[in-house]
Amino acid sequence: MVRSDGAEYGETAGRRIAHWRKVRGLTQSGLARQAHVSRSLIAQVEAGHKPATPSLVAAVAAALDLEPAQIFGQPYRGEGPRGDAVHTAIPAIRRALAHADLPPELDAPPRSLDALEDELVVLQRLQGAAAHVRLGARLPAVLEELAVHAAETDDPRAWRLLNHADAIAVSLVRRLGYHDLAQVGLERAAVAAQRADDPLLPRLVALSRALLLLTLGAMETALTMVERAATAIDPDGADALTVFGSLHLRAAVAAARAGRAHDAWEHHGIAEDVARRIGNRRDPYGLQVTPSNVAIHGCVVAIELGDYDRALRMDERLSLSPRLWAERRAHHEIDMARAHLWVGRHKEALDRILRAERIAPQMTRYHPTSRETVMQLDRVYRTLPESLRALEARMGI
Repeated sequence: MVRSDGAEYGETAGRRIAHWRKVRGLTQSGLARQAHVSRSLIAQVEAGHKPATPSLVAAVAAALDLEPAQIFGQPYRGEGPRGDAVHTAIPAIRRALAHADLPPELDAPPRSLDALEDELVVLQRLQGAAAHVRLGARLPAVLEELAVHAAETDDPRAWRLLNHADAIAVSLVRRLGYHDLAQVGLERAAVAAQRADDPLLPRLVALSRALLLLTLGAMETALTMVERAATAIDPDGADALTVFGSLHLRAAVAAARAGRAHDAWEHHGIAEDVARRIGNRRDPYGLQVTPSNVAIHGCVVAIELGDYDRALRMDERLSLSPRLWAERRAHHEIDMARAHLWVGRHKEALDRILRAERIAPQMTRYHPTSRETVMQLDRVYRTLPESLRALEARMGI
């Protein structure tokens, strides 16, 4: 079945890789050489026998002069108002982020900074719950109102709050596959960070920028960025320690995707130590440098390094805190579904994806890895379980 934009529902990353490989005039062996992977892996992914991992997609996209989002098929648009609701806020967010030098003209005076700071607490809560639709509906107004405050008063507090709103916007649009818009938001966040009253904000911008770079496949650049940002921090203060730990978590994943196992586990070990030192202190930036989140990242490091058995063993020992954001818990379920799929445990993979959807439905339905896992499961089952069939319908696959 063909969507309104001409793409096919249920088209896997492997099929898109095969299409673009032929467009570029490459054989499987030629693409494998340029992407620095084996020909057999390219063949298995194109044939649908293996799922396309984020690392593979990044390498192949670079070799084909594409963005990873094009390989994954993002953004995933739905049919009808309900199926496409998660994208309805994108035009308003794009307009709000376009006001770089001149503040927007509002129909009414902006809310006070106190009121907008309270609203940011709500937005961060929606972000943690991966409630994309509700978050998108409320976010553009906050971006515009804070832009007015910042431009008219040059109050460092207004710039600090605007930086926070920009960071939330970057996270949302990146998740939905609008990487160009995420870059615009990052530039806005960087400007706001320089004019705010918090010396840690530029390090947080580096954290967000590194995540976008990972999404785009620039693993070594992302790793260098977060390592430099971490080196520039004096982790004596509680807030600085939290940022320091989060940067090392990001570095662990970047190093793992770059195939640097020793560096990955070293960064992860530093983050483990930081999490123990932080204890139950406040989390002003919503970074969740906790033992549970660090343990989750350990599973991610093992998966990115291709050590699926180790990831599964680590997962068996996990006891996640209920205070951990739904977004983080669902992301872990998606990661573990990928691990189970790679070792041939199809029922367990399906169970973990369904669990992720129960925790954070919108995130799971629009996450590239979860969709690739579901489409791969569709291929391995002779008779589709009803739960898988229903999940595909909810995803629009």
